[in-house]
Amino acid sequence: MPAETTNAVTEQREQPVESERGALVAVLVMVILGVAGIFAVS
Repeated sequence: MPAETTNAVTEQREQPVESERGALVAVLVMVILGVAGIFAVS
């Protein structure tokens, strides 16, 4: 039982981390596109 509870806790902790990574990647992509757009316009 203790092993199962720890596994459930780790799984719950991993999911938010993945969503945070996805948000960070999306922000980085938007920043890169914005910088690329500025250079393209100039």
